[in-house]
Amino acid sequence: MEPSVKKTLLAIGLFALALSAAQAQKLTGAGATFPYPIYSKWFTEYSNAHSGVQVNYASIGSGGGIAQVTKGLVDFGASDMPMTDDMLASSKVKLIHIPTVLGAVVPVFNVPGVSDLRFSPDVLADIYLGKISNWNDARIAKDNAGAHLPDQKIIVVHRSDGSGTSFIWTDYLSKISSDWANGPGKGTAPSWPVGVGGKGNEGVAGLVRQLPGAIGYVELIYALQNNISFGSIRNAAGNWVKGSIAGVTEAAASIKTMPADYRVSITNAPGATAYPVSSFTYLLIPVASTNAANRAVLKDMLSWILKSGESEVSALSYAPLPQSLIDKELKTVYSLK
Repeated sequence: MEPSVKKTLLAIGLFALALSAAQAQKLTGAGATFPYPIYSKWFTEYSNAHSGVQVNYASIGSGGGIAQVTKGLVDFGASDMPMTDDMLASSKVKLIHIPTVLGAVVPVFNVPGVSDLRFSPDVLADIYLGKISNWNDARIAKDNAGAHLPDQKIIVVHRSDGSGTSFIWTDYLSKISSDWANGPGKGTAPSWPVGVGGKGNEGVAGLVRQLPGAIGYVELIYALQNNISFGSIRNAAGNWVKGSIAGVTEAAASIKTMPADYRVSITNAPGATAYPVSSFTYLLIPVASTNAANRAVLKDMLSWILKSGESEVSALSYAPLPQSLIDKELKTVYSLK
């Protein structure tokens, strides 16, 4: 073969490789299990609609997502807990929070012969503190007249991993119980006084289904998908409410002015029908990136989620973001370097 022909073929081969690399963009993310059902749907749809783009998301819990994104190991993280000032300051990369959806954390239970229960805030706290340990306890019975509560030990189920869902749950318990606030407190992995741990929302749901007498907490869609009973909670207005899109939306309405960094808590929000264990969930996005191609895809995916993906969230029992917040977030996304 003539040298000139070899050079030509080599040049064509190198060009093809470069073109293939330019067209194939792979984004990696990790974090919260709370929004995994909608994230899985979004990332699959976005990849299918954009040839050569692959989005891989590891549902490992908010704690794991924060750890990976702050070390620069993934293109984006995900957390139900807003990162603290100390977390942001110690991160290797500067991060911003992008709210994606709103959801409810519900108390799921497996009590033989009982399909519906009411839980006062103080009762929930004392169950998780180990102060209430049997299902026929007088304080549970008081809120559930007519329910045939068995003489059965309560098996408390919590998360075993660093979890944003745990943060939401314990943020709520800290607001309604001074004993909880001054004891375990709020966090992704508090020191649980009692109970057994399950990994992810999936793990907690699985344990509650398997263990008669169990109580746990999961994002609403996991209760619905696993056909697990979940209870009503008395909200800040004194009304009994079950986790729902409408209740989460009213809780979010308590935020009259969204802070510039989007970090807020809406647990125990006021409002007649506000569901008290509600929260935003966030994507954690590096402010700047040295990978221009990946950054372009990430910005486009974020804008697609906000413009198109939000219309799909209600089908999976999440509450969509208010349009005013979407408009604010789009400006943040477009400003990314």
